Amino acid sequence: MMQGRPHLARPPYVDPNTNIIYDTDSPEYQGWLTKQSMWLKDWRRRYVMLKGSKLFFCKNEYGAPHGMIDLASCTTVKSADLKSKKRHSFEISTPETTFLLYADTEQEKDDWIGRVGKAIVRCSSTYHGQQQQQQRQQQPGPYGQMQGQQFGHMDDDSDDDDIYYEDPNNPNPYFND
Repeated sequence: MMQGRPHLARPPYVDPNTNIIYDTDSPEYQGWLTKQSMWLKDWRRRYVMLKGSKLFFCKNEYGAPHGMIDLASCTTVKSADLKSKKRHSFEISTPETTFLLYADTEQEKDDWIGRVGKAIVRCSSTYHGQQQQQQRQQQPGPYGQMQGQQFGHMDDDSDDDDIYYEDPNNPNPYFND
């Protein structure tokens, strides 16, 4: 006997340019956002789903997605309240296009920025290069020392930590002067 709500399969997204079919069931993160349309520049409420390196959007929670942003081609995701003139907004940028969206709350906006940012990083060649380098460093060398370990000391990158320092006294970190 099945308990709870039955699982309804969401229709897949079919890319109109390539006819590639993308499964949109079981997204990693999902929720309502308002997105600026590409051509008319009006704002439309959309149900958005993050799955792997793809961000899908649809008109309702159960319908087939009608659009997709491939995060592998994205370069940045950041706050955009001033640019959009909307509260809780953020932008997702590719070399060709900038997508503007806004959430219902600041917390939701921060969650989306964090999750989309992680997905962009997972897609980046820099991230994959670092992963491979870390795997190589964890393999023992010919004399038992770890790769990258030379005569008893490891490479030290701790001097980079202050690059990401956030001032705890700044009441509004999104509007830096």
